[in-house]
Amino acid sequence: MIDEKALFKQLSNPSTKEAAFTRLVREYQEPLYWQIRRMVLSHDDADDILQNTFIKAWSAIDGFRQESRLQTWLFRIAINESLNFLSGKKQLFSLEQSAADMLASDSYFDGDEVQKQFQTAIGTLPDKQRLVFNLKYFEEMKYEDMSELLGTSIGALKASYHHAVKKIFAFFDNID
Repeated sequence: MIDEKALFKQLSNPSTKEAAFTRLVREYQEPLYWQIRRMVLSHDDADDILQNTFIKAWSAIDGFRQESRLQTWLFRIAINESLNFLSGKKQLFSLEQSAADMLASDSYFDGDEVQKQFQTAIGTLPDKQRLVFNLKYFEEMKYEDMSELLGTSIGALKASYHHAVKKIFAFFDNID
């Protein structure tokens, strides 16, 4: 695990900023990629959004006030970038109708039929429920951390997760 205070000190120093940011990218690129990927499904889109996330982080790092952890700040940027991307995509297609097609055509997806159906079920969730489900189920994030990240009460997050799980179970009940 990275020492964020030491890293932030290096990020604040012009002579060590670039090397520190490279370290930050190496540390967080994989978890950020998978969070984004679970939201947008496509590898290429996730790569683009991840790149945009780090570009925004680089441009805003001097204004980072340390009111949250660097990891939380990066996840917030990645989630906002993903949601912006999805809101633009919704004008072009319906996520639940295309989730299975996107996964089936993605050369990076090597899962079996159950995984494909599971991802399709997740794709049918409203954006907020899908986000909460992904953070809790895949990232094993605590509700307290999610609350800080998303600016939502713990009770609302628990309710969103509960409803998401019910909808996923209902999805599988309907395919039998």
